[in-house]
Amino acid sequence: MLAFIGLSRETNVRLTNIVFWRPPGNRQPNASEVAMCWPFSKRHIELVQPKVILAVGGLSSQTMLTPALRITRDRGKWKTFEVNGAKVPLLPTLNPDYLLKQPINKREAWHDLLLLKHHLSENKVLTP
Repeated sequence: MLAFIGLSRETNVRLTNIVFWRPPGNRQPNASEVAMCWPFSKRHIELVQPKVILAVGGLSSQTMLTPALRITRDRGKWKTFEVNGAKVPLLPTLNPDYLLKQPINKREAWHDLLLLKHHLSENKVLTP
C-alpha cells in the first residue's frame, strides 16, 4: 500500500510496533503488555525523529494519542504527537489486518494514504 504512494521501507519508511509480539491466540495486546513495551517503542520514535507518523490501527493510535480515540471515527484526521519537544503530524489509519477482514473499508484506508502523500508533497518532506 505504501509503494502506491511512493514510499518504501528501503528508503523512506521506518516501521515499529507498540508491542513487539502477537499475544497468544492472536488476541489484542492487553494494557500491561502495552505498558511494558511502550517506553521502548516511544524511544525508538524519539531516536528516529520522524517528520510524520502514520499510526496504523487502533492500538497504536490510542497509545500515542488517547485511549478515547476510536479508529473508525478518528482515522484520516491529522493529530499531533510530541517527540523530544517537537510536534510531529500524526495520521491515524486502519490496520491492514482489519482491512483483510473488512475489505469494504479499503476505500477509507486509501483516502488516508492519499492524505499522507499530499502532506508529504505539500511540506516537501521527501526529497527526490
